[in-house]
Amino acid sequence: MHRLYLDEEIEYDGSQLSSLWIYRRTGCRGDAIVSFCGPCRVEPEKGMVDLEDVLAGEGIFSPSMLHFIAEFFETDLEKGVLRQRTLIHIIREAIYNTAGKWVERDGDDLYWQGRKLSVSIATASPVSTLIHTGLNISAEGTPVPAAALSEVGIEDIPAFAAAIMEAFAREMEGIKEARCKVKWVP
Repeated sequence: MHRLYLDEEIEYDGSQLSSLWIYRRTGCRGDAIVSFCGPCRVEPEKGMVDLEDVLAGEGIFSPSMLHFIAEFFETDLEKGVLRQRTLIHIIREAIYNTAGKWVERDGDDLYWQGRKLSVSIATASPVSTLIHTGLNISAEGTPVPAAALSEVGIEDIPAFAAAIMEAFAREMEGIKEARCKVKWVP
């Protein structure tokens, strides 16, 4: 699985959550996860894939986030959601391993002291499943009570992102290996 930190600011507007965006942007072909920093502004009628948020007319905004985009070339959305939840668990564990603080998890969201630390969605395209997860670097001006990575003790964002992508890729590769070492049962 390819993994790459993009050392450039990219504003996440939802258009990045599209099939082959990683390949078009980086040249990495196949299953991949990339991360980058930048603001987040997703409008309900433009770029939003969570229908509950669209119907509620709620957009997403953060002045600065650490973003992860992952793409897997199969179209089973349930498996995509399971991978998304695995990524959230890995992020939660990485916060603990880096800063010694347990953040709370509710489904695919992370919270610190009751304030939202993350946004995340999984979706499917005709050729792949995709995940976006964003973690607030700054919570200033967000439309909901939010927390930032600095509040939980995360300062070195590129190193933190690299550790998460490495752990996630290792987990995905371990799952593939686990499938290949068992015999079937009658």
